[in-house]
Amino acid sequence: MAANPGWDTFANIHCFAVPMSPFSRRAVGFAPLLLGLLAACSEPAATTDTRRVFRYNQPESLTSLDPAFARNQANTWAVTQLYNGLVELDDSLKPGPALAQRYEISPDGRRYTFTLRPDVRFHDDAVFAGGQGRRVTAQDFVYSFRRLLDRATASPGGWIFRGKVLEKASGEPSDTCFVAVNDSTLRIHLKEPFIPFLGILTMPYAYVVPQEAVQKWGKDFRAHPVGTGPFRFKEWDEGNAIIYHRNPTYWKKDAEGKQLPYLDAVQISFIQDRKTEFLTFMQGKLDFLSGIRSGSRDLIMYPDGAVREDFKGKFRLQKVPYLNTEYLGMQQDLTNLRGDNLTTGRALQDKRVRQALNYALNKPEFLAYFLNNVGKPGNSGFMPASLPSFSAEKVPGYDYQPEKARQLLRAAGYGPGKPLRLRLNTVAESKEFCEYYQKKWADVGVQVEIDVNQGAAHGEMVDNGRAAFFTRSWLGDYPDAENYLALFYSPNFAPAGPNKTHFKSARYDQLYQQAKLEQDAARRYALYQEMDRLVVAECPVIAVYYDEVVRLTQNNVLGLTPNPMNQLVLERVRKE
Repeated sequence: MAANPGWDTFANIHCFAVPMSPFSRRAVGFAPLLLGLLAACSEPAATTDTRRVFRYNQPESLTSLDPAFARNQANTWAVTQLYNGLVELDDSLKPGPALAQRYEISPDGRRYTFTLRPDVRFHDDAVFAGGQGRRVTAQDFVYSFRRLLDRATASPGGWIFRGKVLEKASGEPSDTCFVAVNDSTLRIHLKEPFIPFLGILTMPYAYVVPQEAVQKWGKDFRAHPVGTGPFRFKEWDEGNAIIYHRNPTYWKKDAEGKQLPYLDAVQISFIQDRKTEFLTFMQGKLDFLSGIRSGSRDLIMYPDGAVREDFKGKFRLQKVPYLNTEYLGMQQDLTNLRGDNLTTGRALQDKRVRQALNYALNKPEFLAYFLNNVGKPGNSGFMPASLPSFSAEKVPGYDYQPEKARQLLRAAGYGPGKPLRLRLNTVAESKEFCEYYQKKWADVGVQVEIDVNQGAAHGEMVDNGRAAFFTRSWLGDYPDAENYLALFYSPNFAPAGPNKTHFKSARYDQLYQQAKLEQDAARRYALYQEMDRLVVAECPVIAVYYDEVVRLTQNNVLGLTPNPMNQLVLERVRKE
């Protein structure tokens, strides 16, 4: 499998930025421009009624509106409103038809045939004859997919096809891996069965784009998007706001036959300061927030996760499992370790030491103290609790047993006369968490020094095997456990792949290969659980917690439902 580098993170997502500036024009200054753009819009449905405008904030950098570069949440949320793919996820994270009205998978699992809807058109744009968007054809998908694989595009999304689709002897994708049989029929040929392939095709990387627009704008296509989605691009004032208008020719309708979307416009602001963002939401100038940082979290939530009395009824708080596992990794390969990291790495070669470090952490206490119980303790395997194959019963992990930790350390030869000393590598955002781990390990006789680095330096150390003990996160690309278990498959060694610990097990590799080919879901889940039990037993990682999505939504917003992928889908959203 070709590994995805895009969603492996190391900065803990719950960090809180100290306010640096007062409420600024970024929060409200673009509103007059928004209303002017709406009033100037030629569509009959255009209105300056803010109840038809959905406003959200994007504090992280948004670099492109080109789906070929949808490698982070900021880009993904923005392009999801503009584009569609062959298939999409439903609320239970199952792939289903989108631009493909139906599809067939050959019995051997190597050929996917998609029949396209006949009523899908690209947005009206000057790149098309007469300015009117043309019909989407199978050739558009062939172009879009080959563009991902074209090294000149430099897309980080090529991994979704590389190593999976039919290849030449040289290892390059075959000329016949994507075939437009006719305008409405697309075939994709895989070199071997890959069960999660439909899930991969739901990713924004696989959204369809028109060749005319890409050729006209080149790299500037990032700021001149043309898609098929519920909203059309209108304006991007970089650093301040993005405006989308309703697509009046959108192909999708609701159950009553009414054309979607319900909203007239979407406004994306870029308030970087987290406190200002929260205040803007509380003033009613944002319609929702995703993720609550520590300062705001303590303000509105009790340690047990309940909403404080002062905030009850002022907004809706939703909390659902998230496809993200926060973990500590332990390098199994000593080759690139030096100094204290080499000393740490040698100590971590003993499985009993790795297990003792896991038993020493009180994960429920950690979640209550730092995260107001946003998340679930990582007391099972590496797979997060939001996956259907997760089973705490079938994959028992490590709970808090400090005495057992001490016993394991004594058995490994450590004690008062020979204390275990380790170095933990992290980033500034996770330093406070690591100080908690440090204290719990000290309680069982382990002395841990914390080494804080800048994010890029930390990532480079981990990827190149120079950090023996490190903090990391894995946010799923698609809702299948294979995406998590790939982190322990030996052909996926970092830096080329996601196996940061260089864990290697012949039995594990055999199970991984078997699971990739197993089409029966129940049998595949059983294989996943056996693999996860092996990870628990060998303990190359400590699963600290399985994350949760927390959203605050204004009471007048309807139809905005969270899911474990933390997608933002606005086509069915209404405002009262």
